[in-house]
Amino acid sequence: MGRSPWARGRILASLAVVTAALLAFHSAVPNTVGRFGSLLETFLPWLGLTVPLLLALALLRRSAIALVALLLPAAVWGGLFGGRVAAGDHGAHDVTAVQHNVSDVNADPSGTARALIDAAPDLVALEELTPSALPVYERSLAPEYPHRAVRGTVGLWSKYPLSDVRAVDIRPEGVGESWNRGMRAKARTPWGDIAVYVAHLPSVRVRWHGLSSGRRDESAGLLGAALAAEKLDRVILLGDLNSTVDDRGLAPVTTRLDSVGRKFAFSWPAAFPVSRIDHIMTRAATVTHVRTLPATGSDHLPVAAGIVLDP
Repeated sequence: MGRSPWARGRILASLAVVTAALLAFHSAVPNTVGRFGSLLETFLPWLGLTVPLLLALALLRRSAIALVALLLPAAVWGGLFGGRVAAGDHGAHDVTAVQHNVSDVNADPSGTARALIDAAPDLVALEELTPSALPVYERSLAPEYPHRAVRGTVGLWSKYPLSDVRAVDIRPEGVGESWNRGMRAKARTPWGDIAVYVAHLPSVRVRWHGLSSGRRDESAGLLGAALAAEKLDRVILLGDLNSTVDDRGLAPVTTRLDSVGRKFAFSWPAAFPVSRIDHIMTRAATVTHVRTLPATGSDHLPVAAGIVLDP
């Protein structure tokens, strides 16, 4: 006689329990060596792919214990991310914002600008602006967005008047003074003044020894401090933060702003998006829905969001 279905597949059942534990307690994975905690959190939703794989193996093994154990990771994943799968358009909003890393090797800046205009946003934030492409974006966006501010390689185009524009120092230690990838402006809207931040945090690399994100984390700390010191109640942050909202490395930012994403809206890489590292976050305002726009000449997809301004 064959072994009982409850005796087969104990290794599969153990893997299901481990998967559930990693999903539920990802913050307990240490970040001291190789920043493996941040690496796990960057791609956390994809850990759910373990469930159908283990399910197929459990069916092949005819393992009852593995099938029951798989309910754990399935339930945890659904609790964490199920709402993003089912999310739809959450209706009316006050402001539409678009965030886009346009890429410093974008061969079609005018086409990129037209694609962003088609989304009819009120605010447009761009990163990786180059001296050669900037005039093209300025000419293309000016008719719809008469107000603009550029600092270094980041810029903001707005339908609302902008004032109090200044660079925000998010430069990590050891990086040259010409590195300027943060700015802040005050937008005068029908709902009152809003502090709008545009930021491009340093890139990270996945290496054999783990995640190389020290400079990104340092820059996130500087940005978080600037947000904490912001005197205006309403804040909108638009930026390429080079990680997801689940990554603890962005905690100095995500703990100060509403970072709840109603959809996955994966934005990078454009050819096969696996992660949303482009973000629209708010304070004293609510992001009602997030979506990606069609691909441009960049390796990122543009991200658009509707925003309701809290009373």
